[in-house]
Amino acid sequence: MTPSSAPSARPTIVLAVSGSIAAYKAVEVARLLKKAGARVLPVMTRSAKEFLGPSTLSGICGEPVREDMWDPSYAGELHVELGRSADLVVIVPATADLLARLASGRADDLLTALALCARGPILAAPAMHPRMWTHPAVARNVATLRADGRVELIGPVEGEVASGERGPGRMAEPAEIAEAALARIGPRDLDGRRIVVTAGPTVEDLDPVRFLSNRSTGKMGFAIAERAAARGAEVTLVAGPVSLETPPRVKRVDVRGALSMRSALWEALGEKLDLADALIMTAAVADYRPAEESATKLKRSAEATALALVPNPDLLAEVGAARAGSRPVLVGFAVETADEAGVVAYARGKLDKKRVDLVVANHAKDSFGREDNRATIVTRDRAEALGVLPKRELADRILDRVAEGLR
Repeated sequence: MTPSSAPSARPTIVLAVSGSIAAYKAVEVARLLKKAGARVLPVMTRSAKEFLGPSTLSGICGEPVREDMWDPSYAGELHVELGRSADLVVIVPATADLLARLASGRADDLLTALALCARGPILAAPAMHPRMWTHPAVARNVATLRADGRVELIGPVEGEVASGERGPGRMAEPAEIAEAALARIGPRDLDGRRIVVTAGPTVEDLDPVRFLSNRSTGKMGFAIAERAAARGAEVTLVAGPVSLETPPRVKRVDVRGALSMRSALWEALGEKLDLADALIMTAAVADYRPAEESATKLKRSAEATALALVPNPDLLAEVGAARAGSRPVLVGFAVETADEAGVVAYARGKLDKKRVDLVVANHAKDSFGREDNRATIVTRDRAEALGVLPKRELADRILDRVAEGLR
């Protein structure tokens, strides 16, 4: 596969690694970029291989490591082709020597030649000893790069370096680098928008050790929150009990049952629904809760027993009924076990009953616990079957519709 043969729907990032002890952190950057749906093409300098095995980086990226402009396995100008293919070049780490070569326009290896050919932006994460970072020669090179405007630096930060000393020169953390990279290649069509997302199950306690819940993992809602923040939105994520990391730049509110989710939801939306531009309700809110919660563990007996349940409030329907105009944009989810036609018909009924703008319909077997989802976006005038998509890609499709509604 040539560097330019990736599907156009996926952003392509060249991840270039230079020779620093911080090179091992490039593996985590690669993992985070891949997790976000990017195609990652690894490039290593010769000195980088002294610190990191190419097979490790290749294994994470799923692509061969390129390190030589004269690679006999590639017919053509590799630096030109990589520069054409890349939506973004990320250099992790960037050593003092590499910064000097970039500042002077050198092209003495694949990485520096690629930097001169890159059509997209270049993001570099410096890493070096504090005395190197503060040296006048390095400061001059950094000033040149900033004045040229072709290479953007992220970091370095104050902290402990490999020698055990502290000071400016420690490389920015991988999560920060990955977030900065994704922010530079994604759309920023949600800048300034306030979006509330609910995610995961609710847990309805029966006694101190038992509860009623469902199979939702929260992955879809967390993917939507992550992508919305990457597209510039101010995101509040109201999450039921799940074991997922909070996405970068997302405000998370943890809740347990439907009633606590209801309170958190209205606090995020505001009494007049004026604190949010959109609500995306992915949470699988329990339909019922026990009529009574026992303060002590209920004991088993040999007799049959019955559990009294009362209905939980329909959170999305409450918001839909309270909405006077077209704001906030309301997105619901419908998870069903019927056939395709039945799922779409139920979603269409949900549009009217709950007064929402669109419903994402899917089958239970195609959604819970998976990294992908097979969904249909249903509006009043159409039903668009999207097929099987990674949840982050589906998140962007949903957010595209939200952005359209906000326009």
